[in-house]
Amino acid sequence: MTSSPFFLKGFLQMGFETIDDITIKYMEDEKEVVKEIDKVILSRGSWTTIMFKYQDFDRKKEDFGPVKVSIRRYQKTSGEFRQRSKFNISSAKQANQIIGTLQTWFKDLKEESGEEADD
Repeated sequence: MTSSPFFLKGFLQMGFETIDDITIKYMEDEKEVVKEIDKVILSRGSWTTIMFKYQDFDRKKEDFGPVKVSIRRYQKTSGEFRQRSKFNISSAKQANQIIGTLQTWFKDLKEESGEEADD
């Protein structure tokens, strides 16, 4: 994996050569402060969407905090994927609200394949 730093809106960002290289794992002073637990690539292409399951390190407790989810969009520019936007789901309550809302909205819609969505 090759990545290079760049600045976006005042924040240091990393560029990634391939979609599979993209991670939210983050180290500070040789200590992991963002632990990536899982990732699902939702869409591939020059604009890529990835959903990450992760934990932040809690310095006060000296342990990782609760599981969180981040949905991030990356754009391929100059041969590298760079983060352009993100949405973080910071609690199980919020995740369940989102799940419930999406299930309600999409319950009766058909998939692009023409088949009805599973219950």
